[in-house]
Amino acid sequence: MNIDGIQSGVVIDHITPGKSMEIYRYLHLDRLECPVAIIKNVKSSHMGKKDIIKIDDATFDIDVDALGYLDPGSTVNIIRNGEIVEKKHLELPQKLVNVIHCKNPRCITSVEPGINHIFELVRPEERLYCCAYCETERT
Repeated sequence: MNIDGIQSGVVIDHITPGKSMEIYRYLHLDRLECPVAIIKNVKSSHMGKKDIIKIDDATFDIDVDALGYLDPGSTVNIIRNGEIVEKKHLELPQKLVNVIHCKNPRCITSVEPGINHIFELVRPEERLYCCAYCETERT
């Protein structure tokens, strides 16, 4: 299989096998007008297998907090002129804003439109977040 490299854009690498489609949907990559490649189950000496997403668009701004929540351990490579100019190793973010939503029907975010859904990481080992307003837990 031959997947061309990109000259300017973003490569999301070291994605947990099988997670690439969830990331594709969450980041709304289907709305982009540029080429997007999803490569699943690539052999990896580090992980055994991994997924990769290549986005051939220099203007695409990736939400690293959302991506860190969806798949901590993945990496984001920023490509310019065919070279990696920046590499970000993602972890669970300490704070999420409008990435997940509070399920508590009495939370102010459920009643007042336009209020940001803010969650703070309370137990990283369990990937457990807590609503900043009502303290409802969410994984």
